[in-house]
Amino acid sequence: MSKTLTFRGILGSKGLEYDRSIDIAADGTIQAVRAARPPYDGFLAIPGMPNAHSHVFQHALAGFGEAARGDDSFWSWREAMYRLAGSITSEELFAVARHGYARMLRAGFTHVAEFHYLHHQPDGGRGPEATHAVLAAAAAVGLPVSLLPVYYRTSGFDGSGATAEQRRFAHASVDDFLNTVQALGAAVAGAAPHSLRAVPPAELSDLLTGVDAILGSESPLHIHISEQEREVEECRTALGRTPIDLLADTVALGPRWSLVHATHATAGERSRLRECGARVVLCPLTEAYLGDGIFPAREHFLAEGAAAVGTDANVRICAVEEARQLEYGQRLRDRKRARLATDSGTGAPVWSWLAQGGGEAVSGSRAGSARIGRIEPGYRADLVVLRKDGPHTAGHGLETLLDAWLTGGDDRDIQAVYIGGERRVERGSVADEAEIRSDFGKAMREIRRAI
Repeated sequence: MSKTLTFRGILGSKGLEYDRSIDIAADGTIQAVRAARPPYDGFLAIPGMPNAHSHVFQHALAGFGEAARGDDSFWSWREAMYRLAGSITSEELFAVARHGYARMLRAGFTHVAEFHYLHHQPDGGRGPEATHAVLAAAAAVGLPVSLLPVYYRTSGFDGSGATAEQRRFAHASVDDFLNTVQALGAAVAGAAPHSLRAVPPAELSDLLTGVDAILGSESPLHIHISEQEREVEECRTALGRTPIDLLADTVALGPRWSLVHATHATAGERSRLRECGARVVLCPLTEAYLGDGIFPAREHFLAEGAAAVGTDANVRICAVEEARQLEYGQRLRDRKRARLATDSGTGAPVWSWLAQGGGEAVSGSRAGSARIGRIEPGYRADLVVLRKDGPHTAGHGLETLLDAWLTGGDDRDIQAVYIGGERRVERGSVADEAEIRSDFGKAMREIRRAI
């Protein structure tokens, strides 16, 4: 059934627009955006934020590995992650994922790209139960998901085989992985070679040929790259080039490619990405949590580079806080203010930049995929409605509300979240909220005993 929602203001692709109605077709796409009068369904509607990178099982790691134990780093954290990955059951994973996805909805994320590599059983035995648990959890809360199965074969740049801790992730060959993709059928949106540590560059051509044959040549491709300085140096030592240059020299990068993190990309590498239309997927809260470093977002933004945002490890799930951490990281690095701002402020350009890039990252240009990340005709009606009287937005008009929210706000300032024109969140609550939290608590008690 078609409907119309009316707002005092919306964040369109060219900035704030006042007194607008959004006509929504029965299939959830926007038919028209037009001038309107009160009564309003809300104060300010902005595009829902696509979450372009999630490992939802890692939501269970919050609070683990925080005691000082010597030289703590990404590499020591990874050992705790392996213990979790090796022990979590499909039932526990469903509870963890449902809780994580519900939090994404409450926080203003309206689509998630799940970078999924728990392909097998804890003992390495084959079976799709973990994948089905993740998909069922997303369906249970009503969060659209783009499943990106991960190809993972080696444990380092020297081509050594996957370790025992990685057996739940690993496939024996490209063909073995493609069989998994084929078996999952329509649930799969794209594919993700995990990283150049885990996928020998010589296998990328066969991998992409196989993926294109199954999913089409416009399906999205995501890869972890240049997240850690040690990773960059190991790649340079083993293969003679930095990871992004190596990737760009090996495959034809383009708009279907999303490079996750790219924290230590050189100026030349960033230029190559912009020239070919590939985007970076930044995960500021996780990059801070793991001590990765700070991506030069200001330089990339001013050069009109494409970017998206993701929650990655999911220890803190908050769309506006990802945007805030991104902006504040640039301020700390430069010791200056308003680093991603334009003359319209900071909140509007940063949110629009990440939402539009996220929409391209999660859907690609594959036929039949939803167009998301903008409030425009032809796009899915994914909306985050901000309160006029929120704890951090009270007293603000349309011109400053987004700046107030980005610099200090959180989920409590959200009135409602719509997906395809259907309201999924109202004043901070999703359907079955109490059951979701209870089941998550039970699963976490079991997980805590195991890791």
